[in-house]
Amino acid sequence: MPNLSVAPPHRIQLRRAVTSSFVGSVIEYYDFLLYATASAVIFSKVFFSSLDPLTATVASFGTFATGYLARPLGGVIFGHFGDRLGRKRMLVLTMTLMGVASFLIGLLPTYAQIGSLAPIALVVLRVLQGLAVGGEWGGAVLMSAEHATSRRGLWASFTNAGAPFGMVLSTAALTGTGALLGEQAFLSWGWRVPFLLSIVLLVVGLFVRLRVEETPVFEAAKTEASRQKAPLLDVLHNHPKTLLLGVGVGLSAFVAQGTLTTYLIAYGVRAGFPRQDVLNGLTLSSALAVLSIVGWSALSDRVGRRPVVLTGAVLMAVFGFVLFPMVDSGSTAVLTIALVLGQSVLHPLMYGPLAALYTELFTTRSRYTGASLGYQIAGLGAGLAPLLFAQVDASSGGGATTTISVIIAAACLLTVVCVLALRETSGHDLTSVASAATPQTGAAGTAKPSTT
Repeated sequence: MPNLSVAPPHRIQLRRAVTSSFVGSVIEYYDFLLYATASAVIFSKVFFSSLDPLTATVASFGTFATGYLARPLGGVIFGHFGDRLGRKRMLVLTMTLMGVASFLIGLLPTYAQIGSLAPIALVVLRVLQGLAVGGEWGGAVLMSAEHATSRRGLWASFTNAGAPFGMVLSTAALTGTGALLGEQAFLSWGWRVPFLLSIVLLVVGLFVRLRVEETPVFEAAKTEASRQKAPLLDVLHNHPKTLLLGVGVGLSAFVAQGTLTTYLIAYGVRAGFPRQDVLNGLTLSSALAVLSIVGWSALSDRVGRRPVVLTGAVLMAVFGFVLFPMVDSGSTAVLTIALVLGQSVLHPLMYGPLAALYTELFTTRSRYTGASLGYQIAGLGAGLAPLLFAQVDASSGGGATTTISVIIAAACLLTVVCVLALRETSGHDLTSVASAATPQTGAAGTAKPSTT
């Protein structure tokens, strides 16, 4: 008689896939966002020490932005081979590339040691980070979503939840090292320790990832996938409107992310807050965001992706005008509340459902490429927003927060328009040959799953 306590194979693989996606995302974003925090509080002093403080901050955010510029290219490269050869192989490669690049950042000489070669090498390694995370996200989301037979929003969201948890680890690693060593030793060599730890996380991540099987959806379409020469051309030729709408849907979430997790750190420190107080607020809000991302995404399985994302975009547009006055209040408690409200409540409304939504927009033969490209182009908002805001701030002498709030609101308005133009995707069958942007509709007007 069979042992009924043993989970069926597909459930075991789903758990492994979700665990792998979460752990992999944590590691990738630990490395990627470690750079974000370091660019706000360290790199301007270590790699751009010849510049005045405000210009150095702009330059530091510029190197930070290069990683985001490389992400769409990473999505195309790894998406191409992921759609043809499989999701798992590409995920092993992206994790390895990220871990090695981050480890090498920890070994870089400073500007004082080798001059301009230091920031050049930093940019090269940052580009490699961008390529890696650009390929990681799409594959990790697909590993969970394509293994899931129900509650796709919930299971896919663990990949997105890995991002703020990676932020928690990276911020804790930097602040913990700084607290143990003191300011002088931290700026001298201590900042390298969190980057060097990447190699340890890489070993752990590869152990988890190698135990996951290829997704059943891809296995079923393997023969067709092997004949697919250019998934990118399929996306651009057959789904250009879907791609553009997807980019618009996700843009405001990334602009908000870049504002709350990167720009606001530098802004808060310049406004007079101790660096540790700002980082403590960021750590708390990031930890709470993990729960919110999963919770709002689970809700999107019940009410649809569109209502959840729409609510978040509208609320974030309003919050953008409240955020900076709260920081300017000078109160650490108010600063923390602003970070928690923005990153832990409002941002997850927009960001959490994106994992399932992007997966549901494209067909199996080009899903890795399409989802990655849409997500990563939208992700440019997180990389370019801090740079843009720093330049706006510098050109105005430090008093342009209203302009920044208008930019945030404009991005949210674009998301609202694109969400309204895009049909609901939560009922889409991932084995369908039809794009989720134009699904068949049943009597209730929701997506009617089709099969192949």
